[in-house]
Amino acid sequence: MYFLYLLLVIAVGVSFIADRGKTYRAIKIAFKKFVKILPAFAAMLVLVSIILALVPDSLILHYLGKGKMFEGVLMASFFGSITLLPGFIAFPLCGILLKKGVTYTVISAFTTTLMMVGFVTFPIEKKYFGGKVTIIRNVLSLFIALIVAVITGIFFGEILR
Repeated sequence: MYFLYLLLVIAVGVSFIADRGKTYRAIKIAFKKFVKILPAFAAMLVLVSIILALVPDSLILHYLGKGKMFEGVLMASFFGSITLLPGFIAFPLCGILLKKGVTYTVISAFTTTLMMVGFVTFPIEKKYFGGKVTIIRNVLSLFIALIVAVITGIFFGEILR
């Protein structure tokens, strides 16, 4: 992680040397956007933290743990498909779930369906793309997400040991 910070500092330094005005304006724009998104980010983070604090680890592991891989993948896919979370909330949440003992396969199913399948966004997609295209896109996305979860499980040695 420190490598990325170092790379960021070097890139900003090179940009600053190349054109101080543009770099200053870019940093100013980025800061304004960060301040604008901060309340929503903080609220989502607090909400997810409260939910994770209220739900016992044993319950999470019972439904999403190693013993019930198939059920865990299905449940994670379901919740990922019906939930609307931005990536900057979803990925830290997955890190927390991983520390609690949830498998990579289940986390992969959750994040992939979260990003690709849009049950909540269905009405908007239907309006712009039509019902048939929206259904096909969501079904294909779900199928691809399940394939990604299985490949992740194989890669991490959770499936086919």
